[in-house]
Amino acid sequence: MTKLFIAQVRDSDGPKPLVTVRAEAEGEARLFLAAQYPEAEIESVVEPSDWASDADTGSKAGDIREHPGVEWQPPSSLAD
Repeated sequence: MTKLFIAQVRDSDGPKPLVTVRAEAEGEARLFLAAQYPEAEIESVVEPSDWASDADTGSKAGDIREHPGVEWQPPSSLAD
């Protein structure tokens, strides 16, 4: 079963909008992203915790979607 990951991707033009990818694990998500963006730097890949969106984030392994107008924000930790 796939999980949703959010990624911070930067290419020569600067940071891309928020990117989501469906994968079974973070390592697999990084492989899908590297194949989609071979010239870019994958700066971070995390599970989104409580992030919610009404945008289509795909459902199959390898589904990668860019979300224009949504900027990367690191997940917040609720632990003190």
